[in-house]
Amino acid sequence: MLQRINVTDDRKFQELLRAYRTRGMVDRAGQDERRAAVAEILDAVRTRGDQAVAEYTRRFDGVDLTPDQFEIPRRELEKASRDLPRETYDLIQRAHERIRAFHSQGLRESWDIQYEDGSFVGQRIIPLDRVGVYVPGGKAFYPSSVLMNIVPAKVAGVREVIMVSPPSWNGTVHPAVLAAAHIAGADRVFRVGGVQAVAALAYGTQTVPPVSKITGPGNAYVTLAKAMVRGLVEIDSEAGPSEVVVLADGEANPEQVAAELFAQAEHDEEAVCVLITPDEKILAAVQEVVASKVSALSRARIAAAALERFGQAVLTRSMDEAVELVNAFAPEHLSVQVKYPTRLLDQIRNAGAIMLGAMTPVALGDYGAGPNHILPTMGRARFASPLTAEDFRKVSSVLCFSRMRLAAEAEQYVAFAELEGLEAHAQSIRVRLERGRG
Repeated sequence: MLQRINVTDDRKFQELLRAYRTRGMVDRAGQDERRAAVAEILDAVRTRGDQAVAEYTRRFDGVDLTPDQFEIPRRELEKASRDLPRETYDLIQRAHERIRAFHSQGLRESWDIQYEDGSFVGQRIIPLDRVGVYVPGGKAFYPSSVLMNIVPAKVAGVREVIMVSPPSWNGTVHPAVLAAAHIAGADRVFRVGGVQAVAALAYGTQTVPPVSKITGPGNAYVTLAKAMVRGLVEIDSEAGPSEVVVLADGEANPEQVAAELFAQAEHDEEAVCVLITPDEKILAAVQEVVASKVSALSRARIAAAALERFGQAVLTRSMDEAVELVNAFAPEHLSVQVKYPTRLLDQIRNAGAIMLGAMTPVALGDYGAGPNHILPTMGRARFASPLTAEDFRKVSSVLCFSRMRLAAEAEQYVAFAELEGLEAHAQSIRVRLERGRG
């Protein structure tokens, strides 16, 4: 079930990379159809606000809500927290504390360079005023996604965090998700989802306030909607299906390698699950475990489809070559199952999250070890990063010159303006130094 690729056949490997980075993309006709459907919903919400949100919620979620029912009152969040089994509440609270501690490390501070005459230049780090976080619903519920979105925003100092989630649990949001929102500090929660929720956050409606940034995972339509409103608002990323690369040597345990592949494969049929190893025996052993045990998984149909489509076992000529292939993949999750994993860390340049050693399963990062599980996919780890508190802050440059400093330095700025043929720029400097001005 894991297709074997020998790295000596470079053509096959390049085909794998291309398929990996474009998976989840539909054919052109299908892409245009999806984009048209999303554009229609975005425009409807932009022009008709709450009325359109209610119509699409009825159509897609099967829930009939009036606009005054969109928002979940704070007392319901508090009740959800009180009514959770104590062990579940404690589980979410512990994850919250670890995630908050992690994201509180290394935050940038405002700074400036002061001159003797009182002039200064610098940067001011400013939290965003209001952000929206999207928490998916549907067949499952995700309190972990609540924490991963809201906690960094709160650590960053965002003034108001708006959470949206589809009413997929008895016409509302699952109690564990509401409890997680309360624990994480969501300011307002709305039981709307899908493209209409993204549109409401981007444009604002009579009930849902507009935000500056939208984060959080969703289905293909939600992801496309986020991409289409980008520019009006910022987004975290255009996330694709889940993926893992396992880097293994001859010391790896085939059962543990296969378990990591299964853990990603059960997400959905387009999940990528790749083993890269210079050891032929491990490769063969993992192939055997995967083939013999996939049918026993609770989500066997989904996992088998993912492994059939994007399950690969890549044999390299050396560990150095294996690491280079990892960097070429730039995976969302990288599981390093080798004898001395820390020795390879400095060689790994491209990965969203790196799990070092056989005792560090990817699931630790999914459920609150501290780092964020909202990660770059589809090769974007070559240039993108996990969601952090810094993603909820922005920078303003600050300049403050005295007359003395302007006079001392004006000539060089005037010369630069004249070099570029921008006389009004030059004059904007000269006029401040004319006698009797300033």
